[in-house]
Formats: sequence, structure tokens, C-alpha cells
Amino acid sequence: MTNKTYLIFGISKGLGKVLTQTIPADRDKVYGISRSKPAYLETHKNVEWISADLSNPSQSSEQLKKHIGQNTIDYLIYNVGIWENNGFSNDYKFEDTPKDEIVNMVNTNISSCILAIQAFIENLKKAENAKIILIGSTWALDNHNGKEVTFSATKFALRGITHSLRENLRDYNIGVAVLNIGTLATKPGFKESGDSIIEKTNGGIPLQDVIRAVKFILSTSGATCVKEINMPAMKDSNI
Repeated sequence: MTNKTYLIFGISKGLGKVLTQTIPADRDKVYGISRSKPAYLETHKNVEWISADLSNPSQSSEQLKKHIGQNTIDYLIYNVGIWENNGFSNDYKFEDTPKDEIVNMVNTNISSCILAIQAFIENLKKAENAKIILIGSTWALDNHNGKEVTFSATKFALRGITHSLRENLRDYNIGVAVLNIGTLATKPGFKESGDSIIEKTNGGIPLQDVIRAVKFILSTSGATCVKEINMPAMKDSNI
């Protein structure tokens, strides 16, 4: 089987960490992006860590392109999504959100995404069956009842990027998909059983389910167009 090259953003913790640990095979090459180097990479020798500050989109995209150069990229996974300091709590008020926080969220969640993908289009064109997967949120779905304005705005924008980018890359058979995830159970880890995770988190989505969804997208042929997968938790009531 041909070795693959991954470019995965947000590998330091949570879903990004699990994707890096479980999706690529040992023989595959992984460029892993995060601000600080995760300790678990000591046991994952196929991951080449690259430090990047995604709150500075122009600088980070240029830095990453310089590091990776013209090497082929088979799969690009953008798993980045910061939210308001008081987001998802009773203390959140849009009118109290600092301007700097809003700008930082837009830069990190969206501007860096656009510039990073633009920087690696030629790398993706070299692959036989390239895929781009953007990790979104159910806060991007129509008529959700979440209050977090900037987080929601950036996740809606992520869907827009996906739909328009697909039309730019259709002639090259580069698949572009967005995975809109609901309440995710990240604390128990991915080695516990799904039933145990569901019980401990009162119905949070097990990481194993997201891994299966990503593997499904990556396994499809160039003849198939997976546009969007919505994955709310069964107990999510915001959509």
C-alpha cells in the first residue's frame, strides 16, 4: 500500500491529538501543526512537528509553506476552533466580548484556514486522491440556538469555505468536506469503550465515532464527493 502524507492542524490535544494518533499508519508521513510540541510525539516518530501561531495567518502560512516546500500532501485536516473566553457558560455575553478576542478568533479559525489551504493547493494536486477535511461544529448549522456569536460566525464561514473551495478544486478531483460535530467527549480519551464514554459524559460523542467518520471520508474514491457530515450528539438540543 502506498504511503500517505498528512498535514494535520491542532495536534496538541483533544480531537487533533487523537486523529494524529489513530488515523495515519506507522509508515505514513505526518506534518503536525500546533503552537507547542506535544509530549506524546516521543512515541510517534512518523510525525514531524511544526510550530505555528495561527493567530498570525500570513506569517504562519508562509512559515509552514517554507518548511514543507513542494512535498506531496495527500490529506489536509484543519482541526482548529477556539471560542470566546466565557463561551458555553452562563457568563457569556456578546456585548462583553473584547475586540481583540473577536479578531483573534477570526484570524485563528478562518483566516489561517484560508491562507493555509491556499498555500498547499499545489502540494495537494500532486496526490492521486487528495482530501481536505475541515472540522466544523453544529454551531454552524441553520437555526441553532447557541449564543456564541463569533464562534458561530467562524464555523458558518468554515462551511462557506468548504462549498466554494470544492468548486475551485473539482477539476483536480480534490475532495473537500466539512464535519460538523456536536458535544464531543474528549476527556475520557479514545481507548475507553463507547458505552463507558457515553455514561461518563452524559451522552457526549465518543472520539471513536469521529475517527470513523474521518476514515470514511478518506477512504472514498476520487469519483465520490462527500460534501458535509453533521454529527450532533443524540442529546444535543441546540439544533
